[in-house]
Parts: sequence; C-alpha cells; structure tokens
Amino acid sequence: MKIFSGTANAPLAESVAKALRVTLGKMTVSKFADNEVGCQILENVRGCDCFLIQPTSPPVNDNMMELCLIVDTLKRASAKRITVVMTYFAYGRQDRKTKSRVPISASLMARLIQESGVDHVLSVELHSGQIQGFFSIPVDDISVRSVLLKPLERITFKNPVTVVAPDAAGSSRAEEFKNYFSEQMNIDTSFAVMNKWKLNDESLGMELVGKVQGYDCIIVDDMIDTGKTLLAAVKELKRCGAQKIYACITHALFNDIETLKELINSPDLEKLIVTNTLHHQNPDVVTLLQHSNGKIVVESVGNILAETIRRIHFEESLVTIH
Repeated sequence: MKIFSGTANAPLAESVAKALRVTLGKMTVSKFADNEVGCQILENVRGCDCFLIQPTSPPVNDNMMELCLIVDTLKRASAKRITVVMTYFAYGRQDRKTKSRVPISASLMARLIQESGVDHVLSVELHSGQIQGFFSIPVDDISVRSVLLKPLERITFKNPVTVVAPDAAGSSRAEEFKNYFSEQMNIDTSFAVMNKWKLNDESLGMELVGKVQGYDCIIVDDMIDTGKTLLAAVKELKRCGAQKIYACITHALFNDIETLKELINSPDLEKLIVTNTLHHQNPDVVTLLQHSNGKIVVESVGNILAETIRRIHFEESLVTIH
C-alpha cells in the first residue's frame, strides 16, 4: 500500500499517513510557465495498491486536472490499483438538469475521473447520493458524522434539541443526527427543515417547518459555500424563538470573507463545527479561523480516513465505519 498526496490538501494526507504509520509516497508536482501541471512519481509503484488523496477543492479546475494527471502517471507506472480519496467532490451540486440547456456537471466529472484510470473512488459525504451512480467503478461514500458530533457530545444541553436541515435536500443527513441524539445520547430531539428561496442576488427568504421555540438547535449540512444560507438560517431560527444555535458542516469552503466575519461575530451562533476535508489557501480565511475565539471548531477526519483506507486495502467491510 502506498499513499500519495496532491497539492490540494497535503496536511490531511500527512495526518492519514501518520495514522497508518507509513510515509507519503515520493512525488513531485510542478507547473510550467503557462500553468500546465507536470508530475513525476519518484519511487517504484509497480504492482502496488495506491491511494491518492486529492480533493477537488478551490482552485477546483486546477486540482481536478492535477488529480487526473497524477492518476495517469500512476497507471503508466503499472500501479495495480488506484483509489482516489476525494474528500470534497466539486460540481456535486450540478447533479441534474434544473433548467433548459445546462450540463449535468457531476456526471461529466465522474467520467473524467474514470477515464484518467481510477479503479476506485473513496469520497466523503457527497452532496447527493445519486452521484455514485454516475460512476461505473466502485464508490465508497463515507459519513464523518462521528467526527462532527465529538464537540457536541461535550455540551450539556439544558433545553430539548431540534436538528435543523437548512433545505429539503439535507433532510436525510439531519435525520441521522436526530436519531443519534435520541437513541445514543437519550436527548429529547425533534426535527425541522428550512424552506429557502432567493429574494434577489444578495438575500435569501427562509421559512421554517418544525418546532424550535424554546429549543436548542443544531443546523446540519454537507457544505458551506459562501455561508449566506447558514447565516440566514441562524437569523430565522432566532426570530422563531430558538435558544442556543449550533451548526455542523462537513465541507467548509468559506468563499465569502465578509459572510465568514458575520458568522464569527454573530451573537446568535454559539459554535460552528467543520472538518478539514478542505485545506484553506486564502490567508484571510486562515487568519479568521485562527482568531475565531473558539466560535469555529475544525475537527480532523484523518483517523477515520486512515481506517477506511486500511480496510479497503485488506478487503474488509466498511459497514461499521462511523
């Protein structure tokens, strides 16, 4: 087994390798003057089970091209099996035609990845389950719910809890959190969902379906893009009488600095829990995360990824991975 890392999330790759007690595979990734990507594997991979950790996070298209080129390099170097560990799958929201004459970009992404020579995909909380059907190779999509729950398990909730989905698409994910609180933590837990629509390019309309007055609320979603949906949901929950409000988000892109500042400074949001599936390269985002005074908690998915990779390598079941 060999673990390789692209440039998209090297710190996560290092933590995975450390958990597996292996060293990262030797490889160089460079750019030519015209920004073409070049790469070279610097060790023998013939007959090896290779895992490439490379999310397609911003800059999305650069990281996607790098992924395909590294896979092609491994294939031409006679690797036995190539598993791409995509901790974030870009274009995942474009998984169907919502209007006339638009692409199904998630399907195209799947075909590009397959054609590059990938044998197996390991993903983390795809935006929608049907994306797995765009591949004709095995796809393991793992949940990192247990990672997001760790900080919440240390909180003593003094009020009943409502788990909130910020839109209808996230209902199943929020339902899993609700069941965990009810069955594993023995906390009186209910469920609510937000119905959202665009008022204009700058603002969102929100309508709450469910009971939150007097409840502590936990917003659960798979990703933050700009953060405007989360901010609007927090404001609507507070307007409807929610007590303390927390949020658990898997993929935190934080593509709007001003909205991130609002989230950090919001007196209505107690804590925002995210994971390190993405590595932030914008220095402004890094600075804000470092000085959020505990408002934003970043939990590592390194251990759960390492265990999943180990089981895939030894052909063990992933059913018990949580």
